[in-house]
Amino acid sequence: MAAVLGDYPEIRQTFNIVPSLIEQILDYTDNNATDAFLDATRKRISELTDDEKIFILENFFLANWDNMIRPFPRYYELLVKRGLRVLRSDLNRTIKYFTKNDFLDLQVLFNLAWIDPMFRNRDPFLAHLITKGKNYTEDEKDVLIEKQFAILREIIPTYKEMRSRGQVEVSTSPFFHPILPLLWDTDMARIPIPDVRLPKRRFSHPEDAQHQILTALDYFEQIFGFRPSGMWPSEGAVSEDIIKTIHAAGIQWVATDEDILSRSLGEALRDSSGNALNPSVLYSVYNFSEVSIIFRDHKISDLLGFAYSGWDPKSAASDLIARLGEIRRSLPSTEPHIVPIILDGENAWEYYRNDAHDFFRYLYEGFSKTEWLKTTTISDFLKIQSRKKSLNHLAAGSWIYANFSVWIGHEEDNTSWDYLTETREYLETFQKTHPDKNLDSAWKSLYAAEGSDWNWWYGDDHATELAEEFDELYRLNLMKVYKETGADIPPQLFIPVLRSDRATALAGAIRGFIHPKIDGIMTSYFEWYQGAHIDVEKSGGSMHSTESLISKVYYGFNQDTLFIRVDPKRSFDHLFEGMVLSIQIIKPFPFKLSVSLRNDINARLFSKQDDDWVEVRGGMIDAAVGDIFECGVAFQDIHAKEHDELNLFISLQRGDEEIERCPWRGYITVTVPTPDFDAMMWY
Repeated sequence: MAAVLGDYPEIRQTFNIVPSLIEQILDYTDNNATDAFLDATRKRISELTDDEKIFILENFFLANWDNMIRPFPRYYELLVKRGLRVLRSDLNRTIKYFTKNDFLDLQVLFNLAWIDPMFRNRDPFLAHLITKGKNYTEDEKDVLIEKQFAILREIIPTYKEMRSRGQVEVSTSPFFHPILPLLWDTDMARIPIPDVRLPKRRFSHPEDAQHQILTALDYFEQIFGFRPSGMWPSEGAVSEDIIKTIHAAGIQWVATDEDILSRSLGEALRDSSGNALNPSVLYSVYNFSEVSIIFRDHKISDLLGFAYSGWDPKSAASDLIARLGEIRRSLPSTEPHIVPIILDGENAWEYYRNDAHDFFRYLYEGFSKTEWLKTTTISDFLKIQSRKKSLNHLAAGSWIYANFSVWIGHEEDNTSWDYLTETREYLETFQKTHPDKNLDSAWKSLYAAEGSDWNWWYGDDHATELAEEFDELYRLNLMKVYKETGADIPPQLFIPVLRSDRATALAGAIRGFIHPKIDGIMTSYFEWYQGAHIDVEKSGGSMHSTESLISKVYYGFNQDTLFIRVDPKRSFDHLFEGMVLSIQIIKPFPFKLSVSLRNDINARLFSKQDDDWVEVRGGMIDAAVGDIFECGVAFQDIHAKEHDELNLFISLQRGDEEIERCPWRGYITVTVPTPDFDAMMWY
């Protein structure tokens, strides 16, 4: 968007950049960062594994089909060949029909489609790739990747240069884009929604809100050489305490949504048709705690974000200018007014044809020819707007519904907050007892987990094909806190927050009591026939992209005993020296069965007491390792009684490193049987 302004020197605009995004960009350009998509692109076709081919077919069509795939005939041809609607389970078969040229063309076209048309048209090599259309080479793919990195390297210098010319203002947000009022106190959610269902544990850390603000300003100054005047609080989320903290940090202005102004004033700003009832109220600058606040025009911002993409670009630009004209005629001419149009900079444009370039050009040309309207940066407007209206009260809320319901209240949202609270309390306690230990990395992961986008995807508000990945990344941030301190990762962090992803797909169900001989060999097929099992390859048992070490996990019970069997992919003799198999029971009470898989089996049962694993005395564990691993654990030894629901998982560990977990997402669920379970199942 900044590059487009190069052709329109009279247009002024404010850009808000989140520090964690800047950090990621610089990680790519300066620190050799990579990701799954980049790795799958760089891989030579002849070296692609079946799993990597499946990844490409599943993910390399993640782009707007009409505006980013159809314009490339070969790209759309490959989409049709894969199938417009496809299940993951189908891709094992589909990859067999894709040739080496198909995969190479897909690697190139996916990356080419995500480069803005402006850069594609201006660069002779990129223009050549478009003209060529298909049958790309590995060398061409390599140059394409270099072109991507060249564009990344231009981003920060472009904003610096345009800011130095006075054409743009650059503001910032809290470092990891958190909902600041909820960091201050999750009870803030009750202000706009008194009956909201809150997490079990209250999160209240004003110091974290302050840290996210100050860290953002320090990092911004490090990159740009100055401290910004303004801030878009993440998701426009504000409260009185947050504005006071922002003022103390030296910020002069913030922006949020008009619905916050409406609730602050206690009056409606629009009629039932969406027309402004008193434009002078809406299009003014306000002051609270010595911070200037502007309130975005929700209606026009949403038209840009969600509606104009479906219009003819010239008509859309004309409509926006006409709406501004209506606003201008409704305002007194004795003083200037501001109409803030604010939306996420990355979301809307792929839904516009030609990445919205046609729309922008019609809009900016129209602005340039309109005498009664002037584009401006927010700081420049504040210099000419001497009169600011004072707010006696600022409502707590965000740009969505003027509340926090997207980020708290739903079961998944509340679970994620409880995980965050527990992890933060643990880290703070550990820091106090280990004052000399450098925990910067642990704290950074904790602060990253405070970002708003994790909970954006939890709950029923929004959906994405990548929900599982967001969920996993969120929990990995929290897991890292424990890893950095050398502690065991709490079992619940391996359980997805996503409700739909907690259960594990099983091959069959427990159909009756079993009485296996615990000897480490397959004595009889029917020993485990009445039990259930998990096929690890189909359930995603491995936490790494490497080949799984476990093939299947069987489990079952009789009236007194829970039985577990683990089948290795190869023999246990091929496992690493020092490998330990662990069966962890999460509920109803935390227990862990730890078993050495080589030499002396040494099966030991531990109970979690406070934060330590304490060996259970007197628990007789029947276990054996041979071709397979088998064990039996008495229900009474793990304090499980009839009808209790057991949640458990199996992991392979070497020292402090967890090599594999089964299931990776979720857990195995077993309900302790009643004495007549077998008879009922037989009946």
